[in-house]
Amino acid sequence: MDVVIGIDIGGTKTKIGLVNKEGECLEKTFFRTKEYPDLDDYLNKLKETSENLIKGVDKPLNILGCGIGAPNASSKNGTIENASNLLWKGSVPFLEKFQEKMPMPMRIMNDASAAALGEMLFGSAKNMTDFIAITLGTGFGAGIVANGQLIDGFDGFAGELGHVDMTIGDGRLTGLGVKGGLEAYVSATGLKRTILHMQAKYLVDSRFRSIAFNDLHGEDITKAAEEGDKIALMAFDYTAKIMAQALANFTAFTQPAAFILMGGLTNSGKWIMEPLERYFNEFLLDVYKGKVQLMHSGMQGKTAAICGAAALIWETRKD
Repeated sequence: MDVVIGIDIGGTKTKIGLVNKEGECLEKTFFRTKEYPDLDDYLNKLKETSENLIKGVDKPLNILGCGIGAPNASSKNGTIENASNLLWKGSVPFLEKFQEKMPMPMRIMNDASAAALGEMLFGSAKNMTDFIAITLGTGFGAGIVANGQLIDGFDGFAGELGHVDMTIGDGRLTGLGVKGGLEAYVSATGLKRTILHMQAKYLVDSRFRSIAFNDLHGEDITKAAEEGDKIALMAFDYTAKIMAQALANFTAFTQPAAFILMGGLTNSGKWIMEPLERYFNEFLLDVYKGKVQLMHSGMQGKTAAICGAAALIWETRKD
């Protein structure tokens, strides 16, 4: 059976899976990224984990290659450069060093751009030529497809829409130090910070007044919204309004047929999606109204990032 190794490198976890040509993740596992601050140790762990995953499959496999999605990864240079949530700083020649340990066809790309390729091959964008994939996790990532082509940029760093300065609110810093940047408001982390902002601004009862920031999780905020907690509801509304304004602005760049949303924040369901849709249609220019869909990923679940990474190899073999 032909399979591709898909690797998603996150600040907290590194997820690894074996993906077939239909985009099914046959086996998967993970380890904690931050436990390996030394790059060489990390790469050895990555090799060991990948090989053990392959050995665990009880049928012969033909490994076609390895696709890697990572923050601040350059597909053109094979590097990870100054990623705010990874411990390896500067320009890291990741692809070169990993290929020395596991010689095979290998590609690396910004994780959100990889997710966009995954949506084209396996997900909601199979018949689309113009769309933007939005990843809403610890940060805000974007993969842009226009005229059927991924917009990768001359140096492989296109699509950093999470660091667009929105010049709003209290001027929060993004992971890359952009004041007022989008991901500081529209992300799982941004939502938690908005809870604190709302508690300071409004003197209403809320379950969050007795919860420390580090003990606060997205599921807690969703549950509170379901129970009618006013701070939670205001936080979702605030987040959705900022996101809607940003997506309306991005629509003017490439006129996508859809924004495909994935990641932890989308698990909040109607509490984020209903105000997002309302504000989005309000902010859109008249020429775009009724033409742009807000959609969930067709690769939902914990394997979406793995399948997006694997799409980097499957995309080269689609003909």
